[in-house]
Amino acid sequence: MKIAITGGTGFVGRHLAQRLSQQRHEVVLIARGWDRRDLSVRELRGVRFVSVGLDDGEKLQQALAGCDAVAHCAGINREIGAQTYQKVHVEGTRNVIEAARAARVQKILLLSFLRARPACGSGYHESKWAAEELVRDSGMDYSILKAGVIYGRGDHMLDHLSLALHTFPVVALVGLKATSVRPVAVEDVVRIICAALVENRLARETVAVLGPEEMRLATAVRRVGEVLGKRPLYVRMPLWFHYVLGWLCERTMKVPLVSLGQVRILSEGVVEALPPCASLPSDLVPQTTFSSKQIRAGLPKSRRFGRQDLRGCLG
Repeated sequence: MKIAITGGTGFVGRHLAQRLSQQRHEVVLIARGWDRRDLSVRELRGVRFVSVGLDDGEKLQQALAGCDAVAHCAGINREIGAQTYQKVHVEGTRNVIEAARAARVQKILLLSFLRARPACGSGYHESKWAAEELVRDSGMDYSILKAGVIYGRGDHMLDHLSLALHTFPVVALVGLKATSVRPVAVEDVVRIICAALVENRLARETVAVLGPEEMRLATAVRRVGEVLGKRPLYVRMPLWFHYVLGWLCERTMKVPLVSLGQVRILSEGVVEALPPCASLPSDLVPQTTFSSKQIRAGLPKSRRFGRQDLRGCLG
């Protein structure tokens, strides 16, 4: 098969491309540019990169020409200038759908968020829900994965926790009330995407994708700390503190340690879909636990926070 991946040079896109390449499929990576934290995907067999934004319908159609399916993984967790949730998640999805139909692509898979829903006061959640509705109303064959917190090599979760734990003697936990997560390994997410696209599973379904273990968010953070050999002081801080921190990080860091959208996500907990949706078939349910081995395999090279992480600094 020939499969296109929007956001193809990003975290999930790279892992998906690797698996599809191993299975001898043709892959078209669609993205504005390369994520320079991991350029290995450029060397994969049968992989072609097309530099195009989601706002260029004509070039999107050209990139999708001859493709059997498209995995729409492009998304943002913070707004930067013209790259707003509305522009990327809603208008971008609309453009991908129109280009896919014009190119006679047979199926579209959307990677959404577990708690994406309307009228909840969060631009991130509402725009992801709007994208889901566009896909469901597209008239195309589709699958929608409402995924929880995805972790693995090159992710935001382990990368940011590693940086914080190597740098700060005190780590602020989100909110005064404990919330829970069910971390899902990127390998399991990719396996489900491949089943939907290559084996034509999950046709016209919206399904929740969660890891097998439910744990307190604080427990997940401490597990990463234990693997790193770090024992900072963990302190619960109110949500307003984290929103202020997220606001500051978004304005001062190239890749924020925490964004406003992430604060909202973690403050709610990430253990059940809203609104409720279908469950995965038993053979597709993620089985990979958030173990020390998995954490260690996904950790980036150890380093501390430095000037190179700040906007306007070289390094």
